[in-house]
Amino acid sequence: MGLFDGLRRGDAPFDSGDASTNAIELTKRRAQISLSKQGAATGHLRVNLSWRMRTSDIGGNQRESLLRHPLRALKPPEVVGHSQSMVNVDLDLGCLYELQDGSKGVVQPLGGYFGDVNAAPYVKLSGDDRFGSASGETMYINLDHRDQIKRLLVFVYIYDQTPAFDRAQAIVTLYPSNGPRIEIHLDERQPQARSCAVVMIEKVKDEIVVRREAKFVYGFQAELDRLYGWGLQWGRGYKTKVDR
Repeated sequence: MGLFDGLRRGDAPFDSGDASTNAIELTKRRAQISLSKQGAATGHLRVNLSWRMRTSDIGGNQRESLLRHPLRALKPPEVVGHSQSMVNVDLDLGCLYELQDGSKGVVQPLGGYFGDVNAAPYVKLSGDDRFGSASGETMYINLDHRDQIKRLLVFVYIYDQTPAFDRAQAIVTLYPSNGPRIEIHLDERQPQARSCAVVMIEKVKDEIVVRREAKFVYGFQAELDRLYGWGLQWGRGYKTKVDR
């Protein structure tokens, strides 16, 4: 595997989201939303990581002569859902947490730090998706304990050290207890990146604010730690082998 191994933007106003999809996408222009203003700062906030692979990357170079198929140049890259037979990259969802009492740590599959949703850190990972199932990986954050939470950094990393963010079109989706879901697309071309800080969830005054980060780094969790000043000690970690 690899090593386990501030930043504030304006709060742009949001409406109820895209009427056709009931979703809000956080972008560089509209990077922040208040769950409190949406009436969604209570209950369980579900965070899901899923990804799809480009067929051109799965099957290698499949370009055909433009003389024989001139219209292919006008077609967008085909994207298909990931499946066990196609996926050779293990994307993991994790969360660095800091509570109001000063305690800090990580929730992630590596090392079996799956957390707890009803006790500190009030963050729990449901499991480790090694093969890219349709449901992806899911984390739960108990916002009924929002007064105990200072900041949470949701991140994604590639376990097997193979840079693949440019081949896997990943999306992290937040499902609040009320209102539209919130999407962060990790679609920037970062072929050498191995980790990405996706979104920061923190208490700002009396509000729970979600802020898009989408910061790709070449290292792993330790580099994200340094970037955001968490101050944890990191070492090497490995997953046990499982049969496919």
